[in-house]
Amino acid sequence: MTTVDLWQGNAGGTTGSVAVRPTTGAGPSPGNPDVRLGAADLRTAAVRIAPHVVRTPLLPGPAPAASGPDLLLKAEHLQLGGSFKMRGAANAVLALGAEQVVTGSSGNHAIALARLARCLGIRLTVVLAAGAAPAKAAAVRALGAETVQVGGGVAEREERARRLAAERNAVLVPSSDHPLVVAGQGTVGTELLADAPDTQTVYVPTGGGGLLAGVCLAARDLPVRVVGVEPSLTPRYARSLAAGRPLQLPPCSTVADGLRGQRPGAVPYPIIRDRVDDLIAVGDAEILAATALLRRYGVDAEPSGAVALAGALRAGRRERAVAIVSGGNTPGRLHALHRTLTHTQTDSDSDTDSHVDTNTNTKEHTS
Repeated sequence: MTTVDLWQGNAGGTTGSVAVRPTTGAGPSPGNPDVRLGAADLRTAAVRIAPHVVRTPLLPGPAPAASGPDLLLKAEHLQLGGSFKMRGAANAVLALGAEQVVTGSSGNHAIALARLARCLGIRLTVVLAAGAAPAKAAAVRALGAETVQVGGGVAEREERARRLAAERNAVLVPSSDHPLVVAGQGTVGTELLADAPDTQTVYVPTGGGGLLAGVCLAARDLPVRVVGVEPSLTPRYARSLAAGRPLQLPPCSTVADGLRGQRPGAVPYPIIRDRVDDLIAVGDAEILAATALLRRYGVDAEPSGAVALAGALRAGRRERAVAIVSGGNTPGRLHALHRTLTHTQTDSDSDTDSHVDTNTNTKEHTS
């Protein structure tokens, strides 16, 4: 597969905050003034979510000749809940004070929300698209959430979630298209740029665009390249930016099940448009090869979590770079979680039951 060079962004970035208009039902009413997101929102999010997340480390990356010895990995597969999604989910749920939440998710966002709902006593309903990973759906149900399956793709899933939230008078917390979610995901970028301030390029896996938009916000005033990496079967941001407007692509089936979004989000799109430096597309074979390479180095990532590394390897630049390993909810880890939950008594006074983590090799940090 080749790099999707349909569009290249503004390498220097711009200053200040970005005006974005959230999707109907995803945040403030479209009739309200545009929401502005900036560095202050990321700082507020970092403080708000601190009791519910860990500061993940930067790990030495594999060093094939193409990428040189300076490639680091932001280890979000070690995040509580098994992925970076815990950050955005926690920021939205805590800020909104919701008692009942609806979301549409392919898995990791739902797992993060289900874990929070279990701890906070929130009723959660998750809408799943056709082709959702069975192990992730089972983990969501085991954590106590209700699941609803639709027959179509991500677009149908999101529409059903919006309708269901309205019917139940619940708060809709999308997986990426919400300013609070984007701000929470942006804390990944603030952490890695603080820990590796000489970084030249950050490679970001890109599905709905919440993580990429958050990293763009974190890097807005810094001389660092931000590169989004999309599955070649669904390069919705590259094609949309080339067209100058958000486009909806048909449903696809890629091994990166967490990156199957069909259309850029209304909140992430303008942030990405104004700051991203490049977008790369990688094929399923490249994603699986990157997944296998990570596992040889002891990093148990799911295919979606290996997409940024696949992009870094494709780019082949010898530079100081960070690739975000966005998730580690592999079938084996999810089955272990399911067994743990099945055999754990639901005692509200038990700390063990109240703080179940999808990471079998990471201890929970609570305040």
